[in-house]
Amino acid sequence: MASPRILAETSAVKEAVRAEKVDLDEADRKALTVWACDCAEHVLTCFERACPGDDRPRNAVETGRAWARGEIELRDVRAAAFGAHAAARGVADPSGRAAARAAGHAAATAHVPEHAHHAAAYALRAVTRAGRSAGAASCARTERDWQVRRLPKALHSLVFRG
Repeated sequence: MASPRILAETSAVKEAVRAEKVDLDEADRKALTVWACDCAEHVLTCFERACPGDDRPRNAVETGRAWARGEIELRDVRAAAFGAHAAARGVADPSGRAAARAAGHAAATAHVPEHAHHAAAYALRAVTRAGRSAGAASCARTERDWQVRRLPKALHSLVFRG
């Protein structure tokens, strides 16, 4: 289980993002989508170990990145996000389920930027559920630190408020 500080931080981010709609220019929206995809991909092995033949979450991550490069339409990203969430519903392993949810939210960030923090939170949950032992809090801190380092500085206040 994540430490109370990590859980409180995640809750604060959720409340801050819910409190107002995010209005980003196209470059920031693309950067945020790529970051969300990075967060999801960082834990995707949790899902792939549980469901080795199911590529829907990885497809969602790749589709989110393709959208950020201008290669595909938003409707394709949304379909891939829905596919990742469907994959999450089909896996019993809590870590794998959280990783698939992270991928779904990462792709959905292209359409609704508020999904970015969900991608990061589910990635954090995947790590915590994978490390159920006494080291789970340390794993969560390490993952959160990795996420913070990857996020472009200009977007820090958007994602990590509170």
